[in-house]
Amino acid sequence: MANPRMCPHCRAFIDPKARVCPYCENEVGKPAWTRQDTGSALRGLIPQTHFTTVIILTLNFGLFVASLILSMKLSGASMLSIPVGVLVEFGAKYGPLIVREEQWWRLVTAGFLHGGVFHILMNSWVLLDLGSHAEEVFGTARYLVIYLVSSTFGFVASLFWSPMVPSIGASAAACGLIGAMMAYGYRSGSGMIWSFYLRWILLIGVIGLLPGFNIDNAAHLGGFVAGFAMAYLAGTGRIAGPVETIWKVAAGAAVAVVAVSFLLAYQSLSRVL
Repeated sequence: MANPRMCPHCRAFIDPKARVCPYCENEVGKPAWTRQDTGSALRGLIPQTHFTTVIILTLNFGLFVASLILSMKLSGASMLSIPVGVLVEFGAKYGPLIVREEQWWRLVTAGFLHGGVFHILMNSWVLLDLGSHAEEVFGTARYLVIYLVSSTFGFVASLFWSPMVPSIGASAAACGLIGAMMAYGYRSGSGMIWSFYLRWILLIGVIGLLPGFNIDNAAHLGGFVAGFAMAYLAGTGRIAGPVETIWKVAAGAAVAVVAVSFLLAYQSLSRVL
């Protein structure tokens, strides 16, 4: 089946061409992104169902451009491959600096860095697709927490598995979103959602075993496990109350941790420039 869409009534995933949900038998109308208020979400430039995802992608691209400019300035590198040394200076996961220098923030910043144009374009395509579904299912607060915790936990797993090998990329978070959507499918009893995202993670797993791709499978596995566990416990309820307030506070704290991590990364980078 083509990329499924969500029923706005029962929140089941259905065929994108369907006009009536086969589960709740309500009309589904137009896709959510065509029904946004043009006065919100940056005056309609970004659909609300993608808003947080687009902000994350914008941050990723901004950091990619910055690291690319520095690498071209220092070594004349091309867009196809940014030198590992530059990525380490920008905040890649690298065991010796995390352990000996206590640069814990690298476990956070690594998830927003990319090593070349193909790397960032591939991850951006995957995140835009996954993020739009996860953001709509879980809401902004849960989505942010799941995304950031999955990414960080993925690099924690990578640190234990291969501490001497630098690692970067948004794919740990992407695997976390796949795990989250599979948890949602399991809890909601939707075999279609479960099987759809199971194919995603199996494909990523197969690619990770192929030689020559230099893929951090530990980060993928760590992100997937964290995303599944968090989404299974989190649920998707959005009724105003103490639970929702807790999730909003947690999302704010997660964003604050990211901001502090990049501030520390900037301070570290400034000392070597």
